[in-house]
Amino acid sequence: MTDCIFCKIVEGTLAADIIYEDDFCIAFKDLYPKAPVHVLVIPKKHIENLAALRAEDQPLMGHMLLKLTGIAESQGLEDGFRTITNTGPGGGQEVYHLHFHILGGNIKPA
Repeated sequence: MTDCIFCKIVEGTLAADIIYEDDFCIAFKDLYPKAPVHVLVIPKKHIENLAALRAEDQPLMGHMLLKLTGIAESQGLEDGFRTITNTGPGGGQEVYHLHFHILGGNIKPA
């Protein structure tokens, strides 16, 4: 997908402050943080959002979910963190490439 900002980060044509990367996903600091620590974790495969997931995406999603804690801890969030995924316009999604927000560091409970 050529006009997707997150695909451009995956391709390396758009810079990001990358904190983790493997063959399946990439994590980088959010440009407009909503918490002292705000990281985005995205699959390298373009998937629009949770509603667009298919059965064949199950191994990828399992991989990503298992990586979230280690990524959060690498940013100093050993005491806990919040994970958010927005899906569709009604869910507040702004970038239509599946992503998980990891937020932490002195945030108030919802």
